[in-house]
Formats: sequence, structure tokens, C-alpha cells
Amino acid sequence: MVERGELAEESFLTVAEVAEMLKLNQQTVRNWIDQGSLPALRVGRRVRIKRSDLERVLEEGYRAGPATATQPTGPNAEDFWGGEAVGIAEPADPSGDASAGARNQSHGREPASADKAARHDDYRR
Repeated sequence: MVERGELAEESFLTVAEVAEMLKLNQQTVRNWIDQGSLPALRVGRRVRIKRSDLERVLEEGYRAGPATATQPTGPNAEDFWGGEAVGIAEPADPSGDASAGARNQSHGREPASADKAARHDDYRR
């Protein structure tokens, strides 16, 4: 337990001060407190953050250098398409004739029900 003298010597910051220091919105700091990411003392409706707690959280969260490959990078094309080529985009018809695009949609390819290998071979031609 923290002794009364130790607590009095500790420097405390308001949500506004932390937000200003980090160039963040005050709501972001409140969200961190509510999520338990940033320890804070509540005194009635007032919230105070120990400077040492803020410094510790910032130090733990700081990662120098580029992000490591073990961190998730989000979805990529292979997640959606499985790496399979899906085709080539047609250039726009300069004449503006929409029916010409409809006439040329097949491009001599196999129907959509053809097996995957046949579609892949046709794409490579």
C-alpha cells in the first residue's frame, strides 16, 4: 500500500494535461482509463493520472524501429482471392457504346461453370 507521504510527493496529471502532452483528444485518454490501459485515480467525478504511471505506460508501449513481421498486417489480396488471378480489366469503349461492351464480354473464354484449371489456363493465353 502507498504511504500518505509517498502519495503527496507524487505528481498527478489531469486528463486534459495528458491529452495535451500526447497531442490526443481527451476522450482517447478517458477511453484508455476505462479500458484499464492507463491507471488512474478517481476522486468523485475527477480523474487524476500519476505521472509515473503515464511514463511507465508510454515506456512499455514504445517500440523503436520498424514494426515486426509477427504483428498482424490486416487482410491482403490472398485472403480474399486465394492468390488466383481473376482476369484483366477491359479498357473503356471510347465511342461510348455500352452495347459493344456487352457483345465483347465473353472474350472467347470458357463459361463460368468451367473448372478452375481451365479458367487459369485460359487466363494465361
